[in-house]
Amino acid sequence: MSTETGPRGPSVTPSGAISSNPLPAGGPRVPLPTDKELVLKVVPMPADCNANGDIFGGWVMAQVDVAGSIVPARYTQGRMATVAVNEFIFKQPVRVGDILSFFAGVTRIGRTSITVSVEVYAERYTTQGQYVKVTEATLTYVAIDAEGRPRPIPQTAG
Repeated sequence: MSTETGPRGPSVTPSGAISSNPLPAGGPRVPLPTDKELVLKVVPMPADCNANGDIFGGWVMAQVDVAGSIVPARYTQGRMATVAVNEFIFKQPVRVGDILSFFAGVTRIGRTSITVSVEVYAERYTTQGQYVKVTEATLTYVAIDAEGRPRPIPQTAG
């Protein structure tokens, strides 16, 4: 397999895999997480911008909530609700055209609740293949019944 080594092209390993960070760093060059699952990819559009031209923090928060709910849904096996945003850190601005990758993993399972860690990485539109960590968050979801009351998480879940 050939390897493209130009300043803008992804590097390709002999096995044909594309490395996660082939480009020189224009910002913090970071590896993608291996302990979490890629659960969502999305590209913000101009309608998602604030007056400064960056993506609204609230838009990012909504996407994190969606991404964070994907893994616990396997455990709750039914309705669940977000009950807490334990931590939310904006590390870098998100821009129109960024390709955002959301990685999530369960950090705690309780009797009725599940805590999830979410990390968001951006590939800038003009430097695809170079990842910048833009957001990290920890959220807690609770399994609920038809009336919205907490219910136990099934023991056979996961």
